[in-house]
Amino acid sequence: MSNPTNPANPSGGTPGALPEKPHSGPSKGLIIGIVVIVLAIIVGLVVFFATRKPKAAATTTVTIGVTDESQPYWAKLKELAAKENITVQTKNFASYTEVNPALRQKQLDLNQFQHLLYLANYNVQNNDNIVPLGGSMIVPLGLYSKKHTSVDQIPQGGEIAIPNDPTNEARALLVLQAAGLLKLNGGGTALSTPADIDQANSKVKVTPVDAAQTAASLPSVDGSIVNNSFAADAKLDPSKALYKDDPNSAAAEPYINVFAVRKDDLNNPTYKRVVELYHEKAVADLVVSGSNGTAVIVENKSQADLQAILDKLETQIKEKK
Repeated sequence: MSNPTNPANPSGGTPGALPEKPHSGPSKGLIIGIVVIVLAIIVGLVVFFATRKPKAAATTTVTIGVTDESQPYWAKLKELAAKENITVQTKNFASYTEVNPALRQKQLDLNQFQHLLYLANYNVQNNDNIVPLGGSMIVPLGLYSKKHTSVDQIPQGGEIAIPNDPTNEARALLVLQAAGLLKLNGGGTALSTPADIDQANSKVKVTPVDAAQTAASLPSVDGSIVNNSFAADAKLDPSKALYKDDPNSAAAEPYINVFAVRKDDLNNPTYKRVVELYHEKAVADLVVSGSNGTAVIVENKSQADLQAILDKLETQIKEKK
C-alpha cells in the first residue's frame, strides 16, 4: 500500500529537504569588471595606433656621373626625386674620359654627359657594352663669325675653324655641308674626316683646332664651328649663329645625349624613373634655360630607338677600323 502524500512535502521528495535555488549565472559585478577591462584594452589600442609614428618608406640612392653638376636642373631633379624616396647623388667629373670607366667599375649607377656617337666610340675602343637608358637632350652645333652676318657672305676659299676631336670634327663637317659650304665624298657620315672633303666642289677650307680654341679663333678666320659650352663661355649669342644643324634630323641622331647604364641595369625601374623625372617640365625648362635656349629635350626616342642608333654607329666604327 502506497504511503499517503505528506502535506508538508507535497513534491514527494525527501522529507525536510529545501527546494533548489534557481541558477542565476555570473554576478553583476563580474560582468561590469569584464566590460571595464575590455574597454580599457580598446582605448589603449586606439591611443597606441593613433600616436604611433608611421614607418618611413625605404629610400633608394642613385648616383649619376655628370660634367655639369652646378647646373640648376640637377638640384630640381634631386628635389623631385626626393619626394618619391629616391636620393639622387651627382658625381662631377672634370674629364669626359673618366665617366664611362667609373660607370663600368660600379662607382656610378648612371651617367649623363655623352651623345650616342661618343658612347659608340667608347664601347668599340674598350670592348664595353654600356647602353642608353633614355634620351636627355640634343644641342644644335653652330657656325659663328665675327666677319660675316650670313653664310652667303663667306667668300670662296674662306677659312673655317672646326673642332679637331673625332666626334665633333665629323659633325662640324656635316654642318658645313648642310650650310652649302663644302661637299663630302659619298654624302658624309658621322665618321667623316677632312680627308673626305670633295675639295673641287667645296667653297671653303677647314682648319681643325682644339675645341676650346674654336671661339678664340673667330677674329682670324671667316667662321668657326663652336660647341655650345664653349660658345657660352665666350658669350656668343646662339641666335646670331650663321647656321646650325637641325636637332630633329636623322643626321643629328648620333649627337643625342643620353642617360647611360650598364647593360645589366637596363630594366631597373628606379633608374627609369629618374630619366622620367628629367623630362618633367620643371627640370626640362631649367635644362633649356641653362643652354641659353639652345637645348632641345629628346622626347620622341624610345630606348629601343636609341639602342638601334648606337648599334649602327658601333658597326660603322668597327668597319672603318
